[in-house]
Amino acid sequence: MLTICLTRIGKKNQPHFRLIVKDRRNDPWGKAIEILGHLNPRVKPRIFELKKDRLQYWLSVGAQPSATVKNLLINEELLPKDTKKAKTIKVSKKRRIKMEKEKTVA
Repeated sequence: MLTICLTRIGKKNQPHFRLIVKDRRNDPWGKAIEILGHLNPRVKPRIFELKKDRLQYWLSVGAQPSATVKNLLINEELLPKDTKKAKTIKVSKKRRIKMEKEKTVA
């Protein structure tokens, strides 16, 4: 299955991301099928350059965007507005129980 995801490049403490298409089973730092664009979140306003025609092609072929990429595409209005954003934060069971206890005490 093909996935559209971000892969980190750049120096230590200076993140820069590439938007790539890869097989989901392969190593995320391995060879990408195609580079679709890049994201630099460190500058204001952040730089998000993308090959829109190639993105539409890969989505039409059946490639699935990762949760983070899906949210980025919704923000850039490249996916339909009725598309729901994906949850990207995962809370462990232990932390969830602790948060519920804090809510009941307060």
